[in-house]
Amino acid sequence: MSAIPRTVATPDFLPFTRLTIDEATIEGVADVLRSGWITSGPMVKEFEARLSDHCGGRPVRAFNSGTCTMEIALRIAGIGAHSNTDEVITTPLTWVSTSNIVLDVGAKPVFADIDPVTRNIDLDRVEAAINANTRAIIPVDLSGLPVDRDRLYRIANQPRVQRHRLRVVEDAAQSFGSNWNGKPIGTSGDFVSFSFHANKNITTIEGGCLVLNDEAEAKLADQYRLQGVVRSGLDGMEVERVGGKYNLTDVAARVGLGQLPHLEEFTNKRRDLARHYFDCLDANFCKQIDCRLPVADFAQSNWHMFQVILPEAHLAARRMKRADVMAALHDRGIGTGVHYPAIHLFALYRRLGWKEGDFPHAEYAGRNTLTLPLFPSMTRSDVERVVDALQAVLRGA
Repeated sequence: MSAIPRTVATPDFLPFTRLTIDEATIEGVADVLRSGWITSGPMVKEFEARLSDHCGGRPVRAFNSGTCTMEIALRIAGIGAHSNTDEVITTPLTWVSTSNIVLDVGAKPVFADIDPVTRNIDLDRVEAAINANTRAIIPVDLSGLPVDRDRLYRIANQPRVQRHRLRVVEDAAQSFGSNWNGKPIGTSGDFVSFSFHANKNITTIEGGCLVLNDEAEAKLADQYRLQGVVRSGLDGMEVERVGGKYNLTDVAARVGLGQLPHLEEFTNKRRDLARHYFDCLDANFCKQIDCRLPVADFAQSNWHMFQVILPEAHLAARRMKRADVMAALHDRGIGTGVHYPAIHLFALYRRLGWKEGDFPHAEYAGRNTLTLPLFPSMTRSDVERVVDALQAVLRGA
């Protein structure tokens, strides 16, 4: 049994997330620094092997972010390379990188509104958005709650779209450790992209990985990861395509190797804390004022975040907005986050033609979603403190 990790810092202020790293990992990082090989090397190879084990033996490549992983998946699939009419369907309620990478490869993002209950992309709307230009779907597992994989792949594999080889790039940045019907996310499907950013359920500080379908795709990922270079022998070098500088360091990989053994422990603790949130929140009061709680999934979600959707009308009657609630909680020593504003209302996307009213469910959530503290080193009393403070603010106390 591994030692329980210690929390990096223990201030009185309760942030919405806090990193947990054990002493063995800290010592392991020091060993890497002493080794003289600190960029991509043996630690990255080992990390990729352990990630492959987690993903059922599929090829996995590690990168320096969970953003470039999705971009590289689109490039491997050839999306945007030969036609500026290629379209990729995704959600407007996620971190903006998910749609930015579609623009980066020369394709057009097409948004489909969210399901207001799950807050994930509405698959009925995805199916309705498919046309002759559609080349891929990028679903997002918001807060670690999995999108319905069965329905997703039925849509992607239906005969009318297979003549286009419709690809799926699973934006599973938030769902490492989640599962769909008992199968860990990453063990099946098409491309699967994970993030190991510092706020994720396990971390490499910055970093991510891409789960691929075969070794041919893995070789392409290797090229895109490091300037398109292909090496042979002791001195052979060729460049066949434009790549980037996306490699993960051995220092970061050693952090990831130290985090992986704690995944189940972290996930179980997050689920326990999320369950306690539901036990402590006054469900009748929340329903009365229309403060919306997340889906209470304690079997499949990894509970990357615990998010409520604040009661817009209730707050407006008191001349309050989300920022006022956040400030009031901050004054009580509680940190919160916003994940995420609706993408299509950013200036970049407005210039591309989107406007307010296009995706009302995503817009409402984007205005009112509040991320509450949730991380493995929290205690149940921390949850009680958050709930007491939140409900006091909403009641006007």
